[in-house]
Parts: sequence; structure tokens; C-alpha cells
Amino acid sequence: STYDGMSIARALIEYVHQKGHGAKTLFATHYHELNDLENRFPRVHNWHISVKEEGHDVIFLRKLERGGVAHSFGIHVARMAGMPREVIESAEKTLRELERREKNADAISKVTADDGSVQLSFFQLDDPTLGSVKEQLEDADLNNMTPLQAFDLLRKLKAEVGADKD
Repeated sequence: STYDGMSIARALIEYVHQKGHGAKTLFATHYHELNDLENRFPRVHNWHISVKEEGHDVIFLRKLERGGVAHSFGIHVARMAGMPREVIESAEKTLRELERREKNADAISKVTADDGSVQLSFFQLDDPTLGSVKEQLEDADLNNMTPLQAFDLLRKLKAEVGADKD
């Protein structure tokens, strides 16, 4: 999975930083989520190849610049490599869905109580039932539901997680 690869990359960067013998190391990855390691480890420095974006086109400028980037260009590279249009469109659709889910999961996991304590998200658990509940909650249009429809949805979700004792 993506998380497996990112976890291995992060662990390897930490290992080289902590156990390395001072040799300069070039570590190339497409995991932009690892940009924060520059703030955690004094000898880690982010660099990237600059790009120019024009609509759906990306031009790699072959210029090395300081800092990380906010996203990868995998789909753009696939397009440049001549992947079929259907594959590119499907990948873009999947990417939008994954980004939407990640954004929703981030919002849920950042909920805090009045006392400042952090409310952990149970949606991060690797449980298919909770994943299904999460999907149904994300798809629910609460602003256009009647109170009865909202109650029925809640009852259904409660039964799905086995919490219905009625």
C-alpha cells in the first residue's frame, strides 16, 4: 500500500540521518508527505525539480530548487509517457476521490474538545465496517435530509457497527 511505502521511506530517512556516518545522501521520493522531515532533522534538506504548470500540462524545467513540493506529478508523467486517455481519466478520478477522503479524514481526526485534548479518529482503523460507515457518512447530504431520514441513517449505521441494543 501507499502507507507501507511511505512508512519505509520515512524510516529509512530517519535511519540514515541518525545512524549515517556523515556521507551526503540523495534520497529521491514522490512522497510529498515527507517534506516535514526537514523540520524534524537538522541535516535533512528538501530539494525538487522545478516545473511550470499550464492548465493540464507540466513542463519539467530541469532546474534544482530548494524546498519540497505540495504534490507529485505522477499522472502528468503518465500522460507524457503516452498512457491511454481512459487510464489517465480513471487515475484523475481516483486521485480526486482519495484526496476528498483524506481531507475528510483529516478534518475528523483534528476535532478537539473544549479542554484542548485531541479526539482521535476511529476512522483511521483498518476495519472494513468502519470504512463502510465512514463512506455512508461522507455521502450523506445532511442539509437536505428530513429529521426522520437522519434518524433512520443513524439507526442503520448504529446497527452496522453492532451498537444497536434495541
